[in-house]
Order: sequence, then C-alpha cells, then structure tokens
Amino acid sequence: MNARTALASSALIVVGLMSLTGCSAYDSIVHKQATSTFDDVVTFDDGAEVDAGWIPADATEITVRTSTMEDAADAVILFSSGSALADCPEVERTSAPTWVLDDAPDPYTAKTVFACGDWSVMSTDGGWFGWTPNSDEERSAADAG
Repeated sequence: MNARTALASSALIVVGLMSLTGCSAYDSIVHKQATSTFDDVVTFDDGAEVDAGWIPADATEITVRTSTMEDAADAVILFSSGSALADCPEVERTSAPTWVLDDAPDPYTAKTVFACGDWSVMSTDGGWFGWTPNSDEERSAADAG
C-alpha cells in the first residue's frame, strides 16, 4: 500500500466514523459545544447540565446548547411555553448569547430582556430564548428594579 492509498483510506475511515457518531461529536470537538433536548421540565431537571430554575413548569421542547470547555458557563436555551416568567424583571439588553439555535430569535433585535439571575431571556413566538452569562449591567438593573 502506498502513501496515497493509506491517506485516502484514513480519510474514508474518519468520514465514516463522523457519520456514525453524528454531528454532536463534531460539534463537541470542533465547535466546543454540546446540544441536548428535553421533552419537558421534568426531563430537563433530571438531565440538564445547567441550572435554569426560572423555566416555567409548562415548558416543552427544550433545547440547550452548552460549552464543552472546562469551567465554561456559556449556554443558550430555547423552549415552548405559554407562561410568563416569574421574578424576572425586564431590563435594557446589554448582552448577547455565545451561540444561536435553530428557530431562535435574533437577540440583537431585542431592546429589552428579562433578567433571570445570570440568564437573559427574550420572548419567542410561543416560548422563550435565554442565554448565560448575561452582563453585569443587566444583573444590576434587575437587582435595582
């Protein structure tokens, strides 16, 4: 076997493994992110690696993207819900998420967000989109309000 054949074979093996393991392995290695989905708040509370106690009890179709880098707190969350956010004051938006999710609204169009602790949250058609960390200004405005 010559070098060209060995290289081609190695490339095919890598492509094959990537197709078997799916996009999550690729995202984890290349983009330093992991995406998880949960049917409802109960499964989210049982399996999510982020704390978002502000999520309404009726939330469904929950998608979470987190960093795979050690000690990184970056995360985004998108879910369906017909409920309002409890104890999350509305403040001027001064932060934006690290990542986007399919079907999430453009955070740069929001003039205000709801500050839920370290999370900033904006409404969507039929639910909510949030990110963490938010800015010191958003947390301070929420604490002052």
